[in-house]
Amino acid sequence: MTLIKSISGIRGTIGGKAGDGLSPLDVVKFSAAYGKWLTESTGAKNHKVVVGRDARISGEMVNALVCATLSGMGIDVINIGLATTPTTEIAVTAEKADGGIILTASHNPKQWNALKLLNAKGEFLSAADGAAILKYAEEESFCFAEVDELGTMTAKDYTAEHVRQVLALELVDVDAVKAANFTVAFDAVNSVGGIAIPALLEALGVKNIVPINEAPTGHFAHVPEPLPENLVDTCRIVKEQQVDLCFVVDPDVDRLSIISEDGSMFNEEYTLVAIADYVLSKTPGNTVSNMSSSRALRVITQKHGGQYSASAVGEVNVVAQMKATKAVIGGEGNGGVIYPASHYGRDALVGIALFLSQLAQSGEKCSELRKSYPDYFISKNKIELTPGIDVDKVLEKVEQIYANEQVCTIDGVKIDFPDEWVHLRKSNTEPIIRIYAESTSLQKADELALKIIDTIHENI
Repeated sequence: MTLIKSISGIRGTIGGKAGDGLSPLDVVKFSAAYGKWLTESTGAKNHKVVVGRDARISGEMVNALVCATLSGMGIDVINIGLATTPTTEIAVTAEKADGGIILTASHNPKQWNALKLLNAKGEFLSAADGAAILKYAEEESFCFAEVDELGTMTAKDYTAEHVRQVLALELVDVDAVKAANFTVAFDAVNSVGGIAIPALLEALGVKNIVPINEAPTGHFAHVPEPLPENLVDTCRIVKEQQVDLCFVVDPDVDRLSIISEDGSMFNEEYTLVAIADYVLSKTPGNTVSNMSSSRALRVITQKHGGQYSASAVGEVNVVAQMKATKAVIGGEGNGGVIYPASHYGRDALVGIALFLSQLAQSGEKCSELRKSYPDYFISKNKIELTPGIDVDKVLEKVEQIYANEQVCTIDGVKIDFPDEWVHLRKSNTEPIIRIYAESTSLQKADELALKIIDTIHENI
């Protein structure tokens, strides 16, 4: 069993002994630690927290534990039930809540679940706040409410409000999308996308909708990370059904991948690139992505006269850099689109609406739009970690070997070569080292990644 405690929350596999996996005791402990952090950080007595969850099998059980624990801390709970991560984020601000908890292990398989923690802005916690919660959890010095001071629990549905806010965005062209008469498929990997995406598409005037893995059962039809190797069957269905395009999301709908009408992958790295191109053509400005994202965003940003900057990996880091540079669009190369005109969170629903608006206005096929962007190819690899591996020493050794190249160490080790780059970092969510390499062809990217992997194995 696996339990990963980080500043961004608590993530683990369901079952096992307390402290070994994400057991009910661990869920209660970290929920109580979050409740204590709210009380200690604000000094106020009355608090309100929004709780939402994806459709994974353990969700109902974990949701009941979290809501009951917060109520036991004297905190009022707005339980929005099955909801996307961005839906939960906007519910926090709409409810004027003090924070929120999203119950999702994102792209991890069905045996995983997690508590992702939000502040009053509906954004992920800072490193300092996350560290404080970990400390409270370690100490287990919780004080629960007396019977007359227990928090209330209210159930609400926020999907319709989320859709309404997306349609209200200035750059979402509902009339153009409706007039285009698209046939749109979507793969919701049997989670909450099966609820939110058809609601959005129907509101946009899309009449021809082809659902794939729509039922939110939590029994994921394929590996839930929206990568090409996991979408072979989906690509086949897209080609057979003769749709204009297909949207694919992860279980909590904060990542967006696109399949073109010919069954080819648009490439999740280019989700942000294409949407940024559209946004920048209407509202010029700056962009941000993390260090593991494609150079193509920088190229597109410079084409529109803006400035591109890179952040450390992690949504909270991207958001901080976006605020610092007043970026008009940003996100992560994993298909995570952050559009500040909506909110500072990765939001696949916003991405879908903006992309359809772009496609409708351009009059191009999806595959034609993809060909209009510069070609970069990323090879994504990983090395499983064992307890005996000293990751810091491994990365330090790689840095020394490539000292003559342009090296950045703000987040792991990134080595920039003239026409390609490689980025090595320890994952915050899994016991692995991620090795991302980008070049002008997939073969070159794979070769660069394998070269670095061989270097790592030689030094473990």
